[in-house]
Parts: sequence; structure tokens; C-alpha cells
Amino acid sequence: MLSPVISLFAGVYSAEDVPMVHLQDKNRYVCNPDNILSSDSVYVMDTMLANLEATTGIEVVVVAVEQVKNGDCYDFAFNIGNGQGVGKKKINNGLVIVLSTKDRCVQFVTGYGLEEFLPDAICKRIQVQSMNDAFAEGRWSDGMTAGVRRVCGVLTGTMDAELEEEGLMDYLPTLIFVIVLIAFLMWMERRKRKCPVCGKYTYNQTHSKVIKRSGRYIDRLITYECLNCGYKTNKKVHQYKDSDYSGGFGGGYGGFGGSHGGFSGGSFGGGSFGGGGAGSRF
Repeated sequence: MLSPVISLFAGVYSAEDVPMVHLQDKNRYVCNPDNILSSDSVYVMDTMLANLEATTGIEVVVVAVEQVKNGDCYDFAFNIGNGQGVGKKKINNGLVIVLSTKDRCVQFVTGYGLEEFLPDAICKRIQVQSMNDAFAEGRWSDGMTAGVRRVCGVLTGTMDAELEEEGLMDYLPTLIFVIVLIAFLMWMERRKRKCPVCGKYTYNQTHSKVIKRSGRYIDRLITYECLNCGYKTNKKVHQYKDSDYSGGFGGGYGGFGGSHGGFSGGSFGGGSFGGGGAGSRF
């Protein structure tokens, strides 16, 4: 018999409703409460992600559900990352990958310590090249496994062959321009993190909440807080509903996962998240 929580929310989830399988078994990273992904593909991804954490320390959570509350895959993924504290504390090297089949969306959200190694453009490229076509055809396991494999390849530096096949050298001037642009944007982003009160670079986004929906637009209330002195402000953002949302800058307070399944249970490291990542509709 299903537990009351799972029975009540089956198919439509808030971030708090998703059972974190890693907390029961340290070798599991894929949350698949609606059995959207095949057991074989879950095993393959769990194995890849366990190896990734063992070799790099990067913590990843994959979530596949039928539908997320309010259809907002970004907020859903962001709140899982911050709420569970995915990634190591201070390093903030967490990644959350969400698939919502009825919302027709896939979303990557990165801890801001991982953005240098998995920038937004690479997240989007992985979705477009390795996931979206399969998802559009309902091949959920194929698309997610391909995407996770590619993420692991990028983060472990084993993607050279695929990059060559895409003719990377033909785009070298453009690539150099993009690298310079990213460096400039990262510098600008760092400036934004400077607290206007204490001057420390610890002024980060800690919460994102949808406060109004109007047609194809939504309003969010973004909370920023200095992790050093506690200075806090709120900012209202008006955006197109289906746009990729990059929630500004910084990360929130990552909670600490616990060991809830006996000696084999895992835990998350207390990482926090900023606005990095990318999303796609398929």
C-alpha cells in the first residue's frame, strides 16, 4: 500500500514531495516515483552517477515525474537542489536534472560552484543534441540516459571524440568569443554578489517564488540575502512563461540530507544553488 503522501501527490509533485532515494541508499541518484524510466536505465544512470561522485565529488539528483506543481520545472529543480543541499558545502558542486512528461519540459539546475565546468550553453546543448528528440517521441529512458551519460562525459573530460565529430575546430573563433564573453559575464556576476552593506561577495539568491500568472507571463519574487551579514532584499521579476529562467545569481542555503535508511543510507553535502543551468520544452 502506498504511503499517504505518495498517494496524495502521485503524478503531480512539489519539490518536497519527491522521495530522495539517495537518503535510503547511497548508491542511488535517480528518483523515479511514477516509474517513467525503466529499471535498467535507472540502474545504468545510478552506476554512472555513483562513479561520477566517487571520482569528482559532484553530487547529482535526477528526477522523472509526470507533472510538477504549477508546471514550473525551474522552481521545482531549484527547490530540490536547495532544499536537499545537493552538492558539497562551500564548493556547491551539485546538479539537479528534472524531466516532467506532462509539462513537456527538461530542466538542469547547477550549483554555482559547478557553473564553470557545466555552463548554461553546454546544458542547453546536451538537451538539444541528446535528449529532446527522444523525449518528443516518448522515449523517456533513452533520452535521460543519453543526457546523463553526456553530462558525466563533460564533467570527467571524456567528451573529446564527440566534440571532434561536431567539427569544433571549425567554430574556434566563435568559441574563443564565447569564452571571453562568459568570462566577462562571470566577472559581472561576481560584482552582483557584492553585498551593499558589508562589501563581501556573499550576496546571493536564496528563494524564488511565483506570485502572479497572467496569460503567458509570470511574476516571481526573488529573495537575495547576504550570507555574511544577513542583509536581505526582495526583487520582482516579470518574465515570459516558457523562457529559460536564469534566476540571477548566487545560491541559497543548502539543507543537509540525512541518513534515513540504516547504515546504507546516503546524504547530501549541504550545497547551495544559483541561477545556472538551462531548460527545454519538447
